[in-house]
Amino acid sequence: MGNSRSQSGPRFCSQFLPAEQAEIDGLFDALSSEKQCPDTSPRSFSLRAVKSHLGEALPPEMVTRLYDGMRSLDLPGKAKGPSESVSREQFTMFMSHLLKGSSEEKSLVIMKMISATEGPVKVREVQKFTEDLVGSVVHVLNYRQELRGWTQKRGPGPPPGVQVLAAQLFSEMELRGREELPGPQQLDRDCDRAVIEDWVFRAPHVATFLSVVIHRGFLLPRLSLDLAPLVPERHVDQERVFQSILDVPSVIYVNAHLPREQRHRWHLLFSSELHGHSFAQLCGRITHQGPCVLLLEDRDGHVFGGFASCSWEVKPQFQGDDRCFLFSTSPRMAVYTSTGYNDHYMYLNHGQQTIPNGLGMGGQHNYFGLWVDVDFGKGHSKAKPKCTTYHSPQLSAQEDFRFEKMEVWAVGEAPGSQQAQRNRSILAVDPEAQALLEIIGRPRHSQGLQDVPEDE
Repeated sequence: MGNSRSQSGPRFCSQFLPAEQAEIDGLFDALSSEKQCPDTSPRSFSLRAVKSHLGEALPPEMVTRLYDGMRSLDLPGKAKGPSESVSREQFTMFMSHLLKGSSEEKSLVIMKMISATEGPVKVREVQKFTEDLVGSVVHVLNYRQELRGWTQKRGPGPPPGVQVLAAQLFSEMELRGREELPGPQQLDRDCDRAVIEDWVFRAPHVATFLSVVIHRGFLLPRLSLDLAPLVPERHVDQERVFQSILDVPSVIYVNAHLPREQRHRWHLLFSSELHGHSFAQLCGRITHQGPCVLLLEDRDGHVFGGFASCSWEVKPQFQGDDRCFLFSTSPRMAVYTSTGYNDHYMYLNHGQQTIPNGLGMGGQHNYFGLWVDVDFGKGHSKAKPKCTTYHSPQLSAQEDFRFEKMEVWAVGEAPGSQQAQRNRSILAVDPEAQALLEIIGRPRHSQGLQDVPEDE
């Protein structure tokens, strides 16, 4: 299936299917036909050709890394060391290893992309590569207009979320004796290929992000890449202009931890910016809506939240299951899953005299891992030393915090059909009225009496 052009020694076999290999060959032909440097062989291509072909689809530093990775691959039966230009076999090997290869094969290419020199690489070089990689993913998806409704926050320099996600990805690399050295000295340590291979295995986003960079940078339609599990489609009712608390890297991170069937679509249920600072509005808009992602930004800029695996219901008992989790996205990204210690996953209550009124996740009454008070705009995150339900630390800057921004997104398919939505009662049009009826225990007499749709 490969297209090896080596004239001596063992032949390299690519892992592409015939149709895929034809696309790789076509891309090589396009690159090698670009305007070249005078000393470039006609059956190879230069860095200038890659830059010309990609244009502004990828940042310049990532284009150079890709080219260095290609030309630094040693071919069977050929002299070792970086070549002056990229041959067909080097190009095919590079693409095959990164897109189809094992962790071992991917780590070989990544080492070459981190540094063109032979031998171990420095930890600080891996850190810079990770930042370039995450930044390139956001860049190429934005350039190709494939952010699926999400908007990247504008500003000088790389978006803060890029650096935070890169730091989280980098933190998954296992370094022996990491705790024995202060931060600056850790960055000067050597990383061999075994460490990089283990990192690629531990952190699948490294390979996924490289795949996105290649697929969307070079535009390879025959090599399938489904972006839906990576970036969910964003839905906001009435096409209202709305900037989410989350930036693109944060959406990618949180979405990756949801159950697979809930990763393709996020639908906004509640935003304090759009729907007001009202706990009754919150209850009316998020109850009976299926799994949800809850987001808060406190006044100190910490962003955190939780995933509710089941529909919220207003009741005095705890609800949910062990698929729920808490998370933070700023100043650091982390996810905190169920410990099994108790089943205090979700709590939503209002109008009670003897037990707390508000929304909570994890911990216990008056000591939640995440709490939004009925007095909207106030909350707490208590964890000394950790939340018993999720083993999460304090998520907010202050234990008792205030917030201005809150969002709740339904994830996955919306419960019920569109026809059911069209046949809602008058009460259902006003979520605040509906929530107030539930809070005071009054029955909803119109429920179950909606008009039966006429046969078409």
